[in-house]
Amino acid sequence: MTTRHAATTFDVEAVRARFPALARAGADGRPFVWADAPGGSQTPDSVIDAVASRMAAGASNTHGAFSLSQEIDELIDDAHRAGAGFLGCDPDEVVFGPNATTLLLHLSRSFSRTLGPEDEIVVTRLDHDANVRPWILAARDAGAAVRWVDVRDDDVTLDMASFDRQLSERTRLVALTLASNAVGTIPPAADLVRRAKAVGALVALDGVHFAQHRAIDLRALHADIVATSPYKFFGPHQGMIGVRRELLASWEPYKLRPASDAVPDRWETGTQSHESMAGTTAAIEYIRALGGFDAIAAHERALATRFLEGVARIRGMRLIGIGDPERVDERTPTFAIRLGRQHPQETSAALARQGIFTWDGHYYAIEVFDRLGLLDTGGAVRIGFCHYHTLEEVDRVLETLEELAP
Repeated sequence: MTTRHAATTFDVEAVRARFPALARAGADGRPFVWADAPGGSQTPDSVIDAVASRMAAGASNTHGAFSLSQEIDELIDDAHRAGAGFLGCDPDEVVFGPNATTLLLHLSRSFSRTLGPEDEIVVTRLDHDANVRPWILAARDAGAAVRWVDVRDDDVTLDMASFDRQLSERTRLVALTLASNAVGTIPPAADLVRRAKAVGALVALDGVHFAQHRAIDLRALHADIVATSPYKFFGPHQGMIGVRRELLASWEPYKLRPASDAVPDRWETGTQSHESMAGTTAAIEYIRALGGFDAIAAHERALATRFLEGVARIRGMRLIGIGDPERVDERTPTFAIRLGRQHPQETSAALARQGIFTWDGHYYAIEVFDRLGLLDTGGAVRIGFCHYHTLEEVDRVLETLEELAP
């Protein structure tokens, strides 16, 4: 199928041909439906080749006098330049590490040194715990207070009145998600950052889920930190964050004595995964060559609309989050559902037997499920699509859910 929009045509079959894993099939010969994109995307051929080529070319550490080491230095510089373009910041404001969680914990340890008992931080019940717990631990260590932003019951969006109530002249940092990895909600980030900045707070954005679907621009948002994980946007397992240079220079990192004091090197502790950096650069180039996120927007919108319209007709179905197809631009094509009285694990296992891969549970977004009273009863089934999925796959998921309906 093709999806037409603006001045170009999105050829999803050509895209799918770039992803070897999508050709895998079950015993019945039908291809698997990888509806677990929020947990980790599949990888295109160019990223696989970049990782393999880097490893085949030889291993070395950095800053040596010989050519292989100098190749690694150049690779690292290339990765920082690519990351800067992807995140909307400068190359020396990009920090690589094992994953977003580790990097946010790393930053929060240093941030805690700047806090005092009179300070407050603000976190939300919509966020993944990776953008909640690190800041709570920082506040706990400093004796600072933690204030919570609530979500609305009806559509699981941020409660804007609650957000405003938590802000004060004591607020030192506000942690927000650009998109919920659990229910797909896209909060109005620019407006939220503006409100936080009005009281002088730093803003830390979780862009891990968002980065699979939309472009990020840290500078345009006027935020201070944005975290991503390349394995969520078609790259290898790695973390990549953008941090305003002033913070990287003024906060004191936990690092080894011989390690560089330069920015951003002082934050990239130990030897990095050079092959992963090569893969991340290739993933960013893949998105750019595709036409960027504008090129996939109409296709993902069609996927989300098809799912929302179909799921509304299934008996006993509960969709958690924005369900109005007219509001499709306020969410990603990631959906949390419960089917009748079935435990989410039961539903997910039944889908898996039909070759449809989904997640069940809380996916580390424990606050939102706790708030909705679902944490102790299995959370929800998460079904997530991205640009390499087809409308036919969405229909197959809907048909299978209808068969499973009570």
